[in-house]
Amino acid sequence: MITAVELRPLRTADLDAIEAIEHASYPTPWSRSMFAGELAKPSGICLGAFQGQDMLGYLIVARYVDAWHIMNVAVDPDWRGRGVARSMLERLFVLTDGDTERGYTLEVRVSNHVAIHLYESLAFVATGVRRGYYTDNREDALIMWRDPDPA
Repeated sequence: MITAVELRPLRTADLDAIEAIEHASYPTPWSRSMFAGELAKPSGICLGAFQGQDMLGYLIVARYVDAWHIMNVAVDPDWRGRGVARSMLERLFVLTDGDTERGYTLEVRVSNHVAIHLYESLAFVATGVRRGYYTDNREDALIMWRDPDPA
C-alpha cells in the first residue's frame, strides 16, 4: 500500500502530468483538450493523487441524471498495484455519499483483469458488454455498475 498521498481536485496546471500518465497508460489516449473540457465542467469530479509535487494518478468522473460515469482512471506505471486507483475511487464514494439517486458506471477492457478485479472488490458488477468499443483494436468493453450507497 501507499503512504503520504494527497488526493485533491485536478487543476489546469496539472494537464502536463495528466498527459504523461495518459500516454503511458492507453494506446489511444485522450487529447489535452478532452481533459481540459472535463476539468471545466462544474458537475463532474476530477481527482488527482499526489506525493509531493508528483502526480501518481487521476480520476475523471461525469455526473449524469442517473449515474456517476467513471470515464477515465489511470495510474503512473511505477505506482500501479499500490492502492492509488482504489484510494481515488474510495474518495469518489465519500464525495458522493448520500446521493441515492445515482449509481456508478464504467467501461473496462475485457482483457484488463487487474482493473476488473479492483472494480469487483469495490462492489461493481458486470452488467453487459459493448462490442468493439475500443477503437485501437476493436476489443469489447465490459460494462460495470455499482448501486448508490444507501443514505
